[in-house]
Amino acid sequence: MTTSPVDATTTPAWADLGSHLSDFRGDLRGWFASDPQRAERLTRTAGDLTVDLSKNLVTDDTLDLLVRLARDVALPERIEAMFTGEHINVTEDRAVLHTALRRAPGTQPPLVVDGQDVDADVARELDKVCAFADQVRSGEWSGITGKPVTTVVNIGIGGSDLGPVMVYEALEPYGSSDLEARFVSNIDPTDVAQKLSGLDPETTLFIVASKTFGTLETLTNARLARAWLWEQLIAAGAIEDDDDAKQAAVRAHFVAVSTALDKVAAFGIDPANAFGFWDWVGGRYSVDSAIGTSLAVAFGPDVFRELLAGFRTMDEHFRSTPLEQNVPALMGLLNVWYVNFLDAHTHAVLPYAQQLHRFPAYLQQLTMESNGKSVRWDGSPVTTQTGEVFWGEPGTNGQHAFYQLIHQGTRTIPADFIAFATPAYPLTDAEGDGKAVAAGADVHELFLANFFAQTKALAFGKTADEVRAEGTAEELVSARTFSGNRPTTSIMAPALTPSVLGQLVALYEHITFVQGVVWGIDSFDQWGVELGKKLALEIAPAVSGDDDALAAQDSSTRRLVEYYRAHRG
Repeated sequence: MTTSPVDATTTPAWADLGSHLSDFRGDLRGWFASDPQRAERLTRTAGDLTVDLSKNLVTDDTLDLLVRLARDVALPERIEAMFTGEHINVTEDRAVLHTALRRAPGTQPPLVVDGQDVDADVARELDKVCAFADQVRSGEWSGITGKPVTTVVNIGIGGSDLGPVMVYEALEPYGSSDLEARFVSNIDPTDVAQKLSGLDPETTLFIVASKTFGTLETLTNARLARAWLWEQLIAAGAIEDDDDAKQAAVRAHFVAVSTALDKVAAFGIDPANAFGFWDWVGGRYSVDSAIGTSLAVAFGPDVFRELLAGFRTMDEHFRSTPLEQNVPALMGLLNVWYVNFLDAHTHAVLPYAQQLHRFPAYLQQLTMESNGKSVRWDGSPVTTQTGEVFWGEPGTNGQHAFYQLIHQGTRTIPADFIAFATPAYPLTDAEGDGKAVAAGADVHELFLANFFAQTKALAFGKTADEVRAEGTAEELVSARTFSGNRPTTSIMAPALTPSVLGQLVALYEHITFVQGVVWGIDSFDQWGVELGKKLALEIAPAVSGDDDALAAQDSSTRRLVEYYRAHRG
């Protein structure tokens, strides 16, 4: 591993990409017409995923140059450095080992990092999480009155929330009607109030997820949940209104995901019921750690282990597959091509699967917190643009919202389309509409027809002559013309299983890593989130009425706080 990042802009491959760009003219219509094998040649597989790259704005030469760029910036060496535990998180002097969370049991040789047997540590914590999940699911773990748990409330924020929520929604068909999970993250009191509404305190289990057990939002919400539990149990006559009864209730209804056992105990949680993870796991990479305890409880240990196996499948592909066939590497390099050479600012992720409706939000943290950097890992300024704004919604909802911009707007917006051959809920429209939808139509097939149609329309568009041939008035022809050459990647799998979901998440983890390597940045720190949190603590007294603290603010902030204080009902 190099001690300083390679400046990608000084490499021969970067210069050659620039020369290539000067003569580059995207022509997906022409490329497909002249090359019947393009789709076959540019389709890759990784685990259960089939990934069609053919509708991207690239030629074979483009891909060859991007692979050369990956070698020029030492991507293969950086991949191995990550998997073997070198301290590639330079600003925090840490290894980056989220991949260790899903290594196969018994892998030889064991992974030892900084003198610690990582495999043994991970296996021990995973076994503890799974044993706890079995206790809850079997009814062996019960609330203070002996009733089994029917609702798990995960309290966390950032990576302690986005990952668990996304996976819970995605794997909903694997859940049980006897056990529900809810998720509280926002410090807006509306969030906790709504999530606790209608719950039975005697059958509710809270999981407080905070590595340091000091995250302001999480601990505030945890205290609100604890107060609710006490109030509700006392009102129902389930416990006495005394300290011993209250503490017993907390021990029966709260567990933690944290390594700060002293703070866990001070809150009232039995430290034996705290599940840990390590500083080499970043929050946005932690859903497959003990942060996923709510998932192991909701779906059972077998489903959780299958999820981990899916992650592992993609890890092994990424680590061992030559760059020319390596799906995460190629997709990451394509993103570099779009950002740095074709001036793309955003990237859409469009799952044609309602179960993945939280996947774009999850990817926002994964990608933008990782690669939203303006300095390289050695502290020097970046030498090119970094990061994209990731966004998206499930199809077909997005088609009726923002696809207009993707089809006919002025910016290039690369888009990933995701779909599954077999639906979780296969339904038919028995009646149909007598026109476009035949009686007995398979609704999933109608759904996927849109998936196929959108990438085709984006790639090939509609010429002015084609519009005229439909009898369109000349003054409307330009408005109804589609330029095409809008780049997309299509990702398909047989079904959205726990393993496939793990593969998808790991795919984007590694895409993000590849981009970070090319840009020479540390994709595993997040110093940019710290300043606002620090200032919030400084401003809080002004919000609460401290005039001296208010006077210390800038004029804009002061006027905004004054507005709040004048209008707070």
